[in-house]
Amino acid sequence: MRPFIPAILLVVSTYAAEPVATRDVFYTEAKDKLQSLDVYSPATGGKHPVIVWIHGGGWKKGDKAGLQQKPQAFVDKGFVLVSVNYRFIPDVTLKTMMGDIANGLRWTHEHIAEHQGDPNQIIVMGHSAGAHLAALICTDDGYLKAAGVPMSCLRGCVPIDVSAYDLPKRLKEGGSVPPATYTAIFGETEAEHREFSPVYHIAKGKGIPPFLILHVASREDTKAQSHWFADKLKDAGVAARVVAGENKTHGSISTDLGGADDPPTLELWKFFSEIAPTGGTSK
Repeated sequence: MRPFIPAILLVVSTYAAEPVATRDVFYTEAKDKLQSLDVYSPATGGKHPVIVWIHGGGWKKGDKAGLQQKPQAFVDKGFVLVSVNYRFIPDVTLKTMMGDIANGLRWTHEHIAEHQGDPNQIIVMGHSAGAHLAALICTDDGYLKAAGVPMSCLRGCVPIDVSAYDLPKRLKEGGSVPPATYTAIFGETEAEHREFSPVYHIAKGKGIPPFLILHVASREDTKAQSHWFADKLKDAGVAARVVAGENKTHGSISTDLGGADDPPTLELWKFFSEIAPTGGTSK
């Protein structure tokens, strides 16, 4: 079990400077824009906790640049932000896509100290399809093992508004997304559905990090899946909390993130204070 750790020091002061941006860093030898990442760092200090952001787009589209106010907001709180691109269905399989995410985390673990970050304090976040990828990389340890990344470097996971934590359950119960949308991504067989469902990879002693699971309050399918997933995590001794975003849409729960008075953001800062106890140094 990896319980929440009480905060010792979380940087809450505002950095006046804009983030130091390093864009289009390739994390493989392929030199493919879809296998690249952007880094946003505080201008001063070192050993800042690191947020790895995985964008959404239905596993078929999207871009690492769609961050809205997140770079400034996260850097202001003393974090380094890494936004990762990855390849899409149908050009690659979901398993290959997960390999891209793992390789992005490998680059982060190996190189983030060069950008003021702490390689042993990585928080994985994602929205929509990116939420599914974030949850899967933090529960199915095979992808990180293949990339040479220790699970112990993960301090937390924040998936935002997705209903694919348990795909067999989701397809059985129905919801707002047609089943064909999921089978086109995950495959036709239940074995494939289980393989790519984070809930089936939960087990005690794997080093799964604490979870903050955000969802749109009015979306019944993401609400049900979020609570189901959280309950399974807690059954395995993993700390998990579910927060409903009131008066949010599937888009705005992500685009509003980082806002000064945004309720999900306030829950996010609280979560960060629990899982990133040292914060970033400001020397």
